Amino acid sequence: MKKTAAVVVATGLLLAGCSSSKSSPKAGSGTTSPAASTSGAASGSATSAITASGPVKVAYAASLANLMEHDLGPAYDKATGGDFQGDAAGSTQLVSEIKGKVKQADVFISASTDANTGLTGDANGGWESWYATFGTAPLVIAYNPNSKFAADIKSKPWNQVITEAGFKMGSTDPKLDPKGKLAAQALTKDDIPASAVQVFPEEQLVGRLQSGQLDAGFFYSSEAAELNIPTVELGDVHLQATYTVSVLNKAPDADSGIAFVQYLLSDAGKALMTKHGLQLQPVKVTGDAGSVPAQLKTLLNAG
Repeated sequence: MKKTAAVVVATGLLLAGCSSSKSSPKAGSGTTSPAASTSGAASGSATSAITASGPVKVAYAASLANLMEHDLGPAYDKATGGDFQGDAAGSTQLVSEIKGKVKQADVFISASTDANTGLTGDANGGWESWYATFGTAPLVIAYNPNSKFAADIKSKPWNQVITEAGFKMGSTDPKLDPKGKLAAQALTKDDIPASAVQVFPEEQLVGRLQSGQLDAGFFYSSEAAELNIPTVELGDVHLQATYTVSVLNKAPDADSGIAFVQYLLSDAGKALMTKHGLQLQPVKVTGDAGSVPAQLKTLLNAG
């Protein structure tokens, strides 16, 4: 029992971040500007030209924890001389904490465009004027290969197995995390009661699955792939995360936020995201394209 608790606590500690505050310009309004692929010169492949002005505070969807903490954050620091400071949680939770000034960040990376709308406009505090979508990851069921239900998960419909007696299925809170919201949609589509799953903070779900506290859980394909956790698809249910990035209007250090986005969407950053299982998409800017920082306009094709 003590060993299990230690795994969960360690997972939580890995994802802890930090924040501070300073004010900056007000949000704009909503036009949409599609962009082409971020390859070639527009991708910022010459990472040696990217220089950080100081620490960068990145509030990001916890489904990206391994990518951010183990690869992209350290690589950004090495390439730019910066200091990556990550804060991981469910995207909707992060929106609430940013709006409530509990946490502040230079960059916000979400797993759902719905979360971004919660930061846009005067009614939401004008935290965000634009955001850029850059990747996706399908929702799947990841399972513990040592579970006594593993054979059933591989051979039977998922909506049958998770209702078997004794089966422990995990998800995140639909009110705090887009993944939990997608999981709730999957359950509703197949007429499965919400009570069929146990709800946990996003940053604890992997640890609970790997330690055997759960037989399976709703995850994004990228999370499972990077940790070599086996998965099954959701049959005719097709749902996915849509990852977005933005430099917040009230960023403590907007220049460092810009440098981080430049690195994230550089060839080096894209290679790391692909390594961690993200399905990269042509970048699309939504919102006030005129508010995109000048240093990012070419990268995001925001004219």
